Formats: sequence, structure tokens, C-alpha cells
Amino acid sequence: MSEISVEIVDSKLAEEAASLVETLVADRVASRITAQDPTLWGPDAESEAAIRLSWVTLHESSRSLLAEIDALRADLHADGVDRVVLAGMGGSSLAPEVITATAGVPLVVLDTTDAAQVADALAGDLSRTVLVVSSKSGGTVETDSHRRIFEQAFAAEGIDAKSRIVVVTDPGSPLQKLAEDAGYRKVFLADPHVGGRYSALTAFGLVPAGLAGADVAALLDEAAAAAALLSQDDGANPGLRLGAALGVRHSEGAEKVVFADNGSGIKGFPDWVEQLIAESTGKHGTGLLPVATEGVDAPGFADAGDDATATAIGSPTGSALVSTSGSLGGLVLLWEYATAVAGRLLGIDPFDQPDVEAAKKAARALLDQPPGSGDETKPSLVDGPVEVYGDFAGGSLTEVLRSFVDAVPEFGYIAVQAYLDRLDDASASLLRAELARRTGVQTTFGWGPRFLHSTGQYHKGGHQNGAFLQITGAVEDDLDVPDRPYTLGVLQHAQALGDGQVLAEHSRPVLRLHLTDRAAGLAHLVKAVQEVHRP
Repeated sequence: MSEISVEIVDSKLAEEAASLVETLVADRVASRITAQDPTLWGPDAESEAAIRLSWVTLHESSRSLLAEIDALRADLHADGVDRVVLAGMGGSSLAPEVITATAGVPLVVLDTTDAAQVADALAGDLSRTVLVVSSKSGGTVETDSHRRIFEQAFAAEGIDAKSRIVVVTDPGSPLQKLAEDAGYRKVFLADPHVGGRYSALTAFGLVPAGLAGADVAALLDEAAAAAALLSQDDGANPGLRLGAALGVRHSEGAEKVVFADNGSGIKGFPDWVEQLIAESTGKHGTGLLPVATEGVDAPGFADAGDDATATAIGSPTGSALVSTSGSLGGLVLLWEYATAVAGRLLGIDPFDQPDVEAAKKAARALLDQPPGSGDETKPSLVDGPVEVYGDFAGGSLTEVLRSFVDAVPEFGYIAVQAYLDRLDDASASLLRAELARRTGVQTTFGWGPRFLHSTGQYHKGGHQNGAFLQITGAVEDDLDVPDRPYTLGVLQHAQALGDGQVLAEHSRPVLRLHLTDRAAGLAHLVKAVQEVHRP
């Protein structure tokens, strides 16, 4: 499936969106986006938009990367190196993960501070491994930690670390200088005029995916085919129609966009589009909250209420109001255009992220404190393998969870945030569907700290009606971060506490559950959730 399409299944929504598209066409919004007109989002957004619109030409400008990627991959294979590990967060990891999963090629993605998950990546065959260190700012703490840990591990195996590290970053970043001074194997410089969440077709998306074996040239071809359609000031433009539908629904109170895959053949697309929409629109007390579900029959999608727009990726389905289909490259560009259009309709700057740094600053402050200071002295309740932290009434875990759910406002949402190992603790993801089913509340799920680089902006800047369930776990075998005064476990804990602190400062309900035994704790928690009901 190559041609992109948008089908607005609901006839009333289709009629309302068509009327709004007429205005967008009259204002030449599509062609002005393509021409990189920074005035589309108002004077307050103009300075940021002026340096963030090069994503519209990436299907052309990124082609020069293809030969470099192919040559490096051939050189690595000649050296017996064919295992690619990617250290990156947010826009540096989400797109490569979707691209490689869809292509069916292996890529080890490290977007975590969980010691066990990092140890699992280290346990692979290092003699065959190249580490791609990917950071737009060049100072991402998680990615820097991964680089330090792998550099030490390569050296311990007698491997020349600098020959096994490839860097993707923006020109002039601290990481560029570090990489060049250290003599790392290759430095790819990305287009600095593209924001992280719009960077799927830059070096951030193409380099790790291409080294892993995905056909990234085809991806650019798909985007090029879509670009011709998306730039047209025409009522049939799918980017305008999709953006208009989202804008209309938001004006009617549908502040959530609920996603399900329906036979698209694209693996994990909702996880990528989640960051794009949340960071682009979730600010100044407004925005669209993306909710990735398990399928068209999943709780929250099949029964989406008036506060949500059920959106299928792939074939239309009866429970969806909107469906989008096409190739991966085409869908990437479609959703980027539609999100920019929605930003105009919502009256916000879709290219800044004013609240992303808050949790990072809080985590850094906690890391700078002496061990033990700033943390809770003891839990408010211990129920088996689960310690409870938070001001919620109840003499059992089930009762506490009921109190927590009662704190969710009408038309609000629950965000489950699991600071765990997304491989070994994968059962935590079951909590999203269980909570949505038992409570009838729209529920998101994110692995921490991965979600901080994705939906974290919306949590602080979007509609202030979320309730936040943090899950942390005991660390059995921690990992030191070389030349840093903390371990991964300490960093992970600080990130959870720091984000919780910022959310509490926004007067949002925050409940942290600490699993003293991860496997037993998750089983105990799932059982408790199954006993929770919201009237």
C-alpha cells in the first residue's frame, strides 16, 4: 500500500471537516507549509517556526545520506560487525524502531535507564556490535550514560571502542566535539532546522535503520510521493482533511486521539505518532492527547467516548471516526502535515516544547543531593510486594487504587508510567487495558523515562485533567555509569521522583507504587486493578 489516504468515517464529522478545509485551502495553508512560511502559527511562534520547517523537504535533502549509510554498513560488515545497538531517546529512537520493526530487521533500542535492560543489550555479542549514539542536543543524560557504559564494555573485551561508535547529532553540539576528539568511527550531522519529533526522515531516523538493514531509500521515495499531494491547496489534500478533522473534534471536546492498528502492516506506528502529536499540541492548557491501544477491539478504542477521536491506522473499521492508510514514509509525512495544521487550528506553536525540561531539571536536582535526601522516608502502605507512596486513602492496594481512580476528573485520563525493563517486565503493559476496562477512563501507558521524551510535554502543558500512576521496581544488579557519581538505578529513581514532583506541582494526582519484587509485584498489581471499578 503506497498511496496515502484519509477516510473520515463519521458523516457529520466529514461534513464539518470539509467546511474547515475550504478555509484552509483559501488561506493556502498546505502550500505555505511546504514553502516553510513561519507566519502560519502567529507572531509568538514565528521565530521558532522559522528554524523548524525543513522537514517538508527531507525526502529530497536526506538522499545524500544514503550512499554514506550504505558505505558504512558495508565497511562494518567487512569487519564482521552486523549487530546494531541504538542509544537514543524520543525522536532519536522512536522512528528507527518503527522503520526496522516494519522492515523485519533487528535493531536493539536503548531508550531506558533500567539497569537490567541495558545489561541485556551488553550481553549480546560485542565483537559484532556497533553502537549508534544519537542525540540532537548532544547532552541527553540517558544516551550519554549508554555511551559511557558501552565504551567501557568494549574496552573490557579488548575491542577498540572508537571503531565501534557512530554518532548522530546536530552541528555544533557537545557530542559532535566529543566524538571528533575521541576519533569515533563516523559522525553524521543532522539538519538542525528539524525538530526531534519531525526527524524521522533525517539522519536520526535513517542512519540506525539503514545500518540495521532497512531500505531507507524506499522510505524517502514513499515520502516523496506523498509530498506532491500534501503540498496542494486542494480540498482533497489528506493532510488538510486529517488536520481539520482533529481540529473540529477538539473544538467539540474531543481532546484525545485514540489509535489502533487495523492491518496496516506497520509495526508500532502509534508509538511514533504519539510523540509527534503530544509534544506538538500539548501546551498552554490545550492539545491532543494520543492514546495508543492494543487493537480495534481494545478498551478505550472500541468504546471511545465523546472526549476522544478513535483513529485507525490501516483499513477503516466501524468503531473509528477516522482512518489513515498508506506506506510508512507517506504516513510519516501525512501526520506531520496534519499535526502542523492542527496546531494552527488550536492556536499553538507546534514546534516548541516549553515543559519538557521541567522533569529533567528536577531529576538533576535530585541527583545532586546526598543519597537518601529528598526521597520519601517510608511508604504510606505496604501491601505484599508493593510499597505505596502518595496521599490516597485505603488499607489495601485495591482501596488505594480506587481512591486514585476517584481523583480522575470527568473526561480526564490515567497515565501509567512504568520505570521498569520493557523486555523482562513487559507484563506491565497489560495495565493500560485493564485500567481502561475497569474504570471507563481513557488510559495511556508509557515506559519511563522513554515517555518523558514523548508524552511528557502534554502531561505538564496540555489539558490538566490527568492522574499519574508511577511504577518503580527494585534493582537487583545495578550498573555504574563510568565517570559519573551515580548508577543507572539511581538515575532511574531520580527521573521518576523528579517527574512526579513536577506533576504534583501542577496539582495533579500522583501515585507511586514501588515493587520490591518485580514479578510478584506486577502480578499483585494486576490482580488489584482487576478489583477496581469506577461507577
